[in-house]
Amino acid sequence: MLEDLLRPANVIGAAVLFGTGAGIAFFMLMAKRTRDARLIAHVADTVFTATAVLLQPITGYLLATSIGWSLTEGWIALSLILYVVTGLFWLPVVWIQLRLRDLARLATANGAPLPPEFDRLYAIWFACGFPAFFAVTGIFWLMLMKPQFALF
Repeated sequence: MLEDLLRPANVIGAAVLFGTGAGIAFFMLMAKRTRDARLIAHVADTVFTATAVLLQPITGYLLATSIGWSLTEGWIALSLILYVVTGLFWLPVVWIQLRLRDLARLATANGAPLPPEFDRLYAIWFACGFPAFFAVTGIFWLMLMKPQFALF
């Protein structure tokens, strides 16, 4: 019974995490191409992603323990490692995204172009997205395929 609730919650959480991350990245990329500070200021959003980031390990842990899976099983342990890798790239991205939003708001309020700091931070934001994206993609693959291997 508990597994029947946790499994969809975990899958939906993973989909929200992946989807909002990819969606925000796409919209930020498109907004940045316009150089319209007003538009860029409206793109940055972290509410859905932050919620999924918090709930994903909780539902995953509860699901694994309710089924009887050990957290040291290869595919689970590797998923957890990739989750940490994702977080290591995601945390600076959130700070940068909020800073980009603030710079865009300031430029809009002052009727000024985006400052050089915006482009520097955007380049870091963009670069950090790739490892996080591939790590989340790997987590999805591991969740779906559950390959049997020993990691430890």
